[in-house]
Amino acid sequence: MSLFIPLKSGSRRYWLAASLALILSGAGAAHAQTTPPLKIDSGDTAWVLVSAALVLLMTPGLALFYGGMVRSKNVLGTVMQSFIAMAVIGIQWVLWGYSLAFGPDVHGFIGNLDWIGLNHVGFQPNADYAKTIPHLAYMMFQCMFAVITPALITGAFAERKRFSTYLVFIVLWATFVYDPIAHWVWGSGGWLNKMGALDFAGGTVVHMSSGYTALVAALLMGRRKGYPAQEMRPHNLVWTILGTGLLWFGWFGFNAGSALGANGEAALAFTTTNTATAAGALGWMFIEWAMRGKPTALGAASGAVAGLVGITPACGFVGPMASIVIGAGAGIICFFACSLKSKFGYDDSLDTFGVHGIGGTWGAFATGLFACAAISGVSGNGLFFGNPDQLRIQLIGIVATIAYAVTVSFILLKILDATMGLRVGKDEEEQGLDLSQHGEEAYVH
Repeated sequence: MSLFIPLKSGSRRYWLAASLALILSGAGAAHAQTTPPLKIDSGDTAWVLVSAALVLLMTPGLALFYGGMVRSKNVLGTVMQSFIAMAVIGIQWVLWGYSLAFGPDVHGFIGNLDWIGLNHVGFQPNADYAKTIPHLAYMMFQCMFAVITPALITGAFAERKRFSTYLVFIVLWATFVYDPIAHWVWGSGGWLNKMGALDFAGGTVVHMSSGYTALVAALLMGRRKGYPAQEMRPHNLVWTILGTGLLWFGWFGFNAGSALGANGEAALAFTTTNTATAAGALGWMFIEWAMRGKPTALGAASGAVAGLVGITPACGFVGPMASIVIGAGAGIICFFACSLKSKFGYDDSLDTFGVHGIGGTWGAFATGLFACAAISGVSGNGLFFGNPDQLRIQLIGIVATIAYAVTVSFILLKILDATMGLRVGKDEEEQGLDLSQHGEEAYVH
């Protein structure tokens, strides 16, 4: 008996066509396999995980930085605002924040909720964000950025914010302000990302969004009781210096970690970060010395933070010499910006707007001046390297970030003020946040 079934002419044509299609599909599959699959690199993964831990350390560093500048009756209340952000945003990010910021794009504005509860976020790399590291590692690295950003805002309303309202505020603000802006700039499909806006580690996303929100909060909440007639000296500048050191240390994870690998780009960001910070501290110190007669520890610390803020958007796109100009410029510009509150009468208690809002704006603008593809290996030269269009794009990002953050933050704060109240009562403020909000004291005399 023959093993072959005789075919009619029509059937024969069908099987010939099917065989040809099978051969072609096999050839196509073989061709598709020539693209190497994404593979986890242990060195890159280790660096990103360490960097995430460094960025997390920045929030306790911020707590010390801010805590040292307030009066002793408000130390725990101030520190608690930073500390609790690690818990609140740590949960918000896992539940829905990461999906909104980095999930599949919706019209360039926001991520969808496909990744809610970290659905589809696992051990494997992600082609859009984490090509050599587990997707979970990238998610946790970005979580630490989301944690510290609302904590930065607390410097504007230090010594007078109601704690219960603060908890609700940071959840709403992270959801409706931080997450969308993060998607614009860093999300796959984000409209500023597609336009070519350069923000290596968060000048617009972190510092401008928080800094301009801080100004809105300071204006809406009003001045502290007794300000400016009553002297409100920092209770422990040693804390502030120590906090600055921790911020400087952690910022290497913030900036160099944003290279997402143990590579030359990380080394460049590490170098420019340290150089700009040093220049910022010196710039503020010397201008203060010239203007006010003495170089202060608080001024040097503030200048270092201003240098860190200024270099953040540019750190992976500029060379070391440019980082000196950016850092020193940040120190000097932010020194004058912080003096505006005495002229205009608003109470940005710990200079969040003056340092982060103005410093972040300067950094984003300076990126459009000094970005150099030959140094960074990334396309996108700035004005001084023959591409004025990059400065135009940076200005669009600056204006969009300010307009969105100010508008949405104003709406959120007005709603909360009407429903919960933004600030503590006069007697509670006089008593201090430590006792009135938490029932405990930092120091027992």
